[in-house]
Amino acid sequence: MPKKKSIPVEKGFFHPRNRHRLRYNFSELIIACPELADYVTPNQYQDLSIDFADPKAVKALNKALLKQFYSIDLWDIPEGFLCPPIPARADYIHYAADLLIGEDGKLPKGKHIKVLDIGVGANCIYPLIGHYEYGWTFVGSEIDQLANRSATNIIEANGLSKFISIRRQRSADHIFTDIINPGEKFSLSICNPPFHASMKEAAEGTARKWKNLGKDKKEGIDLNFGGKNAELWCEGGEERFLLRMIEESARFAQSIQWFTSLVSKKETLAACYRALERVGAKEVRTIDKKQAQKVSRILAWTYVEG
Repeated sequence: MPKKKSIPVEKGFFHPRNRHRLRYNFSELIIACPELADYVTPNQYQDLSIDFADPKAVKALNKALLKQFYSIDLWDIPEGFLCPPIPARADYIHYAADLLIGEDGKLPKGKHIKVLDIGVGANCIYPLIGHYEYGWTFVGSEIDQLANRSATNIIEANGLSKFISIRRQRSADHIFTDIINPGEKFSLSICNPPFHASMKEAAEGTARKWKNLGKDKKEGIDLNFGGKNAELWCEGGEERFLLRMIEESARFAQSIQWFTSLVSKKETLAACYRALERVGAKEVRTIDKKQAQKVSRILAWTYVEG
C-alpha cells in the first residue's frame, strides 16, 4: 500500500475569500447530497475521494458543493455540457469583486451591483456563486438554446428569478450587441471563453486531461468535465474571441464599468494588450490565478477614468 502523503489542510493557492480553500470533507458533502456516496471511495493513500475522470461523480460532487456552500437545492445539467470545477469558478468571482472595491475598502455587495455573464452556459455557475456571495444581480447571455433552457430551469427551481435572468444571443458574431439594452448599466462583465481553435485542438486537450488523470482516452468518451462545441472551441480560439470582445467593448464603454475575461494561454495576452491600447482602454489589469498545477489569468479593462 502506498505511504499516505502529507497533504496540506488548506489550499494556499485560492483567493483568501474562497470557501474551498480547505480540502473536501466528503462526509459532510454526502450529508448535503446523499447521491455522492455512490462515488466516494478511499484512494490509494486511503483518503476519501472520487474518480475525477467519471462525469457522474464530478456532477454529484458539484451538486454537493452547491448545496453545502451556496444553498442551491436543485442543480443539474444536460448530458455532455460543461460541468465546471466549482472552486476555480468561485475564485474568478472573488477576484472580479476585488475590482469593484472602492476607496473605502468595502466589498461590493447588494442587488445594485449588476453583472453580465457572457456565455453563462447550461450550468449557470457564476451567477449562482456571485449572488450567494455578494447579493449581486446577474444577466447571463447564452447562444445555445438547450443551455439557455437549462440555466433558466436552475434559476427557477431555486427561486432566483428576481436576481438572475438569461438572454438569448442569436448571433455568433456579437457579444454585447443585442444583449445590453439601451441605457442599461453593468458594474462588471465576466466571461469564460472557448479556449480552443478547432474541434481537433479541443480533442487533444481532452486527451491531455485524461492522461493527467491517469486514464487512457477511449474513443467517444467526453473529457471529465464535458463540454459542447460552443463551450470548448471557436474559429480562431480564445485570441480571436477576445479580440472581438475588446473591439466590441469600445462601443459599450459607458455600459460596463469593468470588462473581464479568463485567459487560458499566456501567449494570448500580447495581442489583447495591443488591441486594448488601440481602442483606448483607460486601465488594464492582469490577475494571475493558480489552481494546483494549472495557471490561468483574468484580463480586466475599463474605459472609466480611475
